[in-house]
Amino acid sequence: MVRDGLYYGAGFTAVGILLTWVQPWAALLPFFLAAFCLYFFRDPEREIPVGPVAVSPADGKVVAVRPEGPSQRRVSIFLNIFDVHVNRTPIAGTITNVEYHKGRFLVASKEKASVQNEQNKVIVEGDGTRVVFKQIAGLIARRIVFTKKPGDTVAAGERVGLIKFGSRVDVLFGPEWDILVREGTRVAGGSSILARRNDRQPVREASAEAGTLEPVACQG
Repeated sequence: MVRDGLYYGAGFTAVGILLTWVQPWAALLPFFLAAFCLYFFRDPEREIPVGPVAVSPADGKVVAVRPEGPSQRRVSIFLNIFDVHVNRTPIAGTITNVEYHKGRFLVASKEKASVQNEQNKVIVEGDGTRVVFKQIAGLIARRIVFTKKPGDTVAAGERVGLIKFGSRVDVLFGPEWDILVREGTRVAGGSSILARRNDRQPVREASAEAGTLEPVACQG
């Protein structure tokens, strides 16, 4: 669980306890909010796929797969308040740039939220490619959390932050990536594959050509 959930949960629980001494029925709401915060800030472990792939940086529903500029394609993921809101990096590499932009708080499922809403733009470079992803605030979300900085090395699917409450994540891919999801697809952060490199061989195929399907342990 994300630490913020414990803080919010403890705060609402304390309010609920105080209200039980004044008006017991009024304590139901803060107790409910405490339980919801513990649920909202959950952070389950995920099995990260290996190979020349990009994983989803967030749980949610793919709401757009569209061209972005002359040579990129964008995958947009909408997170409702019931989704896990911990964000993960799509690929392994080095964070080369982080840019925060102030903006509006439109409904995050809308297309114009990609441009107009408050957002944090992150660039990750590694293995001859670069992937851009954006943490975008929504109508309810008012705080974007990012725990890394430029120069940090990250593994694919590594936790890098979260967006509180309803939000959106955009991922931009270059021509070396084949998009594997479509609009309406449900994805899970860290474990769902969004795209695959078209200039790299899958791990198993490359190993087979080299005659080393599995590593052999040294003895002696």
